[in-house]
Amino acid sequence: MTDQKAVGATLDKTAILELVRRGAEEVVTDEELEALAERLASGGSANAYIGFEPSGSVHLGWVLVANKISDLVEAGFHFKIFLADWHAQINDKLGGDLEAIRACGRYMEHCFRALGVPVERLEFVYANDFANDGDYWARVLKVGKATTLARIRRSMDIMGRSAEEGEKDFSKFIYPAMQVADIFHMDIDLAYGGLDQRHAHMLARDVAKKLGLKPPVALHTPLLPGLKAQGRMDPIEAKMSKSDPDSGIMIHDTPEDLKRKLKKAQCPAGETEGNPVLDMAKHVVFPTLARRAEKAGEPVGPFVIDRPEKFGGPLTFADYAALESAFVSGDLHPADLKNGVTAGLAEVLRPVHEYFAANPEPIETMKAFRTTR
Repeated sequence: MTDQKAVGATLDKTAILELVRRGAEEVVTDEELEALAERLASGGSANAYIGFEPSGSVHLGWVLVANKISDLVEAGFHFKIFLADWHAQINDKLGGDLEAIRACGRYMEHCFRALGVPVERLEFVYANDFANDGDYWARVLKVGKATTLARIRRSMDIMGRSAEEGEKDFSKFIYPAMQVADIFHMDIDLAYGGLDQRHAHMLARDVAKKLGLKPPVALHTPLLPGLKAQGRMDPIEAKMSKSDPDSGIMIHDTPEDLKRKLKKAQCPAGETEGNPVLDMAKHVVFPTLARRAEKAGEPVGPFVIDRPEKFGGPLTFADYAALESAFVSGDLHPADLKNGVTAGLAEVLRPVHEYFAANPEPIETMKAFRTTR
């Protein structure tokens, strides 16, 4: 693993802030983030992390996450990807089988590599790495002392579970306290996640104030809605999930899979709010292809949607704003948008297919386990 401080020290404060804020939905707080950026720009160090439960195949939302992790590494953060194997067992993922969960964690490491995350410049950490550390469990108890059962109940959506499920399985009430303790135990300066992790991060900030600890800056990116989502749905309820194979896109989906799924996706003409096809174009296709061109030192080319000559021929868009404008005006038909996004996603996922064609073992191992959620 290379020296993170040396990477961050090459950037000034403005460049660091641009990288961190790029594509972000929310930062809590901007003032604290600016202080971190100043520290990095001055040659100091700062820790950032994101946590995942190893629970099955990886969906398209990870492309957005991989892009943001790469931004944070480039900005100079010492980044930790936390693979929460004990947490996944509490949450009954993969049948609660720790062997399967840890095999899934190793598969997820490969997924990050396939998605282009600079893994040589970050650290993978498993919950099991400090599960035998008494200091960790002391932190869990301190977190519990600094909050209330009512607040823990409100935080249960961290794990996609209701408080009622905790009545049957007490370990689920421990989960939010563990997630907060994880942040303190790893000395995290910036906690990153999707908007579904907001409750956990806000709980950590509240507990930090009560315990006299450093509150982590909370950075949140949007959640990709499932293909069946439409309109003003709650973003957490609408988010892409692997529990319904046809509601989401997996990073292993072939071009044929993409075409079949996108054909059935919700995409009401002229509507932008809660439109999953537009959201994939905005948050995955355009930014990923632009980053790929920038990394290769090439100009960012226009986005082209092939269209039969009888319907007007190909359409070219300089950026996402132009595409959205054409869709709202009716110049871009939903069927053509779907075809264009299908082709864009196929290109975004091409390196993933190439990686796993050369490294098939993680996929074969995962096929032996059943995804429970």
